[in-house]
Amino acid sequence: MAKMVDIGGKPDVRRRAVATGRIRLKPSTIRAIRARHVEKGDPLPAAEVAALQAMKAVWQVLPHTHPIPITAASVTFIVQSDWITVTTTVEATYKTGVEMEALYGATVALLTIWDMVKTHEKNAQGQYPSARIEGVRVLSKEKKAGRL
Repeated sequence: MAKMVDIGGKPDVRRRAVATGRIRLKPSTIRAIRARHVEKGDPLPAAEVAALQAMKAVWQVLPHTHPIPITAASVTFIVQSDWITVTTTVEATYKTGVEMEALYGATVALLTIWDMVKTHEKNAQGQYPSARIEGVRVLSKEKKAGRL
């Protein structure tokens, strides 16, 4: 039987999680992003907003998670010649961790980038031979009383 874990008796603790992932793209797609020649707009600010929205909505899409009062969240990007790395950081003072929020934020950011540049990535058959999302993982998670 599926259920949410009872966290009612746990104390509030300061928590932080950092997650990352990257999207491999054709160098020409990266050049289009840098030159602001993506038809749908600039993928990085759109991905940043999408990630922040996603981090706040995890409890609505992952059925075993609790709504968490996030106290801070951020999204950063590293753009290289054929890939973009996304890193998300989430903080909260609560009874359970925020790693799902960080992972979901990173994943939604990567999907947003893909969606915005897909016309640059498709081949003649409508396939994506170069684009791929990889390495989505938790880089770190911390919890401690007081400030992190």
